[in-house]
Amino acid sequence: MMNDVFTVYTASQYCKVSPQTIINWIDSGHFTAYKTPGGHRRISRKDLEVFMVRQGIPIPEEISEVGRKRILVVDDDPIIVESIVQALEEDEHDYEVISASDGFEAGLQVNHFKPNLLILDIMMPDIKGYDVCKKIKSNPETRQTKIIVLSAYLDEEKFNKMKEYGADACFSKPLPLSQLKTEVTRLLQS
Repeated sequence: MMNDVFTVYTASQYCKVSPQTIINWIDSGHFTAYKTPGGHRRISRKDLEVFMVRQGIPIPEEISEVGRKRILVVDDDPIIVESIVQALEEDEHDYEVISASDGFEAGLQVNHFKPNLLILDIMMPDIKGYDVCKKIKSNPETRQTKIIVLSAYLDEEKFNKMKEYGADACFSKPLPLSQLKTEVTRLLQS
């Protein structure tokens, strides 16, 4: 059975830092912990995971929620990100959804969060969607990541090119959220 609460020592092992560093992070408010009647700090798995993702610390498989699918939404439009994240979090599948607003952050999150599915706007200032798809699908560690591409300017030629580079599905904006949710479910079950 998976532990939902960690000691300072266990958290330090997962983060690869000293127990004192964990205590310092708690004391400075980076994440919350509670104290047992004996005065020992305890940290919830969820709080630790959120902190680790935010800091770019790789999450060991033994503490990440087994079976819960991870989705990374990459778009520089906060309204689109918010509507996609909200739609997916309200889904009955209980996805773990995080977002990135630029290419650099997206690259970090792909490496550390290890999403099962990436929803990617290919027309962002610092992202070349074709290159991102090619990179993800050519890397043995991320090859299994499913990719849904979004674009306001997606014609049949670009759609076919994205498929060649590894996109599993493509959608034009404005986004049909119900159709996107159906496609997310299909891709994560395949």
